[in-house]
Amino acid sequence: MRSLDVAVLLLLPVAALADGDFRPFDPSKYSQTVTDCDRLAAHPDDPYHVAPGNERKDIDLPAAMAACEAAVKKDPDNPRLNYQLARVYGYSGMGEKAIPYRAAAVDADYPQSLFVVGYLHLLGLNQQPQDTCRAAELIRRSAQQGRLAGQVGFVRWSLNGTFAGCPVRQDPAEMLGFLEAAKSQVGGDFYRSQLVDLLTEQVQARME
Repeated sequence: MRSLDVAVLLLLPVAALADGDFRPFDPSKYSQTVTDCDRLAAHPDDPYHVAPGNERKDIDLPAAMAACEAAVKKDPDNPRLNYQLARVYGYSGMGEKAIPYRAAAVDADYPQSLFVVGYLHLLGLNQQPQDTCRAAELIRRSAQQGRLAGQVGFVRWSLNGTFAGCPVRQDPAEMLGFLEAAKSQVGGDFYRSQLVDLLTEQVQARME
C-alpha cells in the first residue's frame, strides 16, 4: 500500500474503519503493467492510474476503445482497465454499453469508479439511472477509499440536504475525518484548501 493510502486510512475516524462493508482497495491484487489502454484512457485524477492520463478532449476515442477492449479481454478482472473501458464508452456516447464495466470496477471498490458512477447516478447521466441514494452510497465509499472528490463531494452534498432520507451514514465525525484526509491531499492549492476549510467549519457548526 502506498504511503498516501496509509496516511488517508490513519486520518479516518475509527467508526469509519469499523464499517463491515469497508475494505481498503488493494491495487497489488491486480496487474500494474502499463497497457495501451492506460496510455490512451487513464484519467489524470485517478489515484491508481499507472500512466499519466488524458483529459477527455485529448483522448483518441476509437484508438482508446480498441486498446481497452483488448486489455479487458486479456485481464477481465482488473478494475482499472474496466473503469477505463467504461470511460471511453461513456465519452463515445455508448453509456449503456459502459454499464457492466462500470459495475465490475465498482464491485472491486475501485475508488475512481466509485466516485464517477456515484456522480452519474446522482445526476442520471450517460445511461446510468438517476438514484440519489445509490449515489450517496458510492460517493461515501469513494471517500472511505481516499478519493479526494468523494471526500469533498460527499460532505458538501450531505450538508446541503441532497442525501436527506437516504439510509447512507452521514456522521459529522466521519465527515470531519474525510475532510482532514482531503486537506492532506490538496497541499498548497489555495482554492481547494479554502473549500475544505469552509466545509470543515460547516460540519463543526452542525456538531455544536
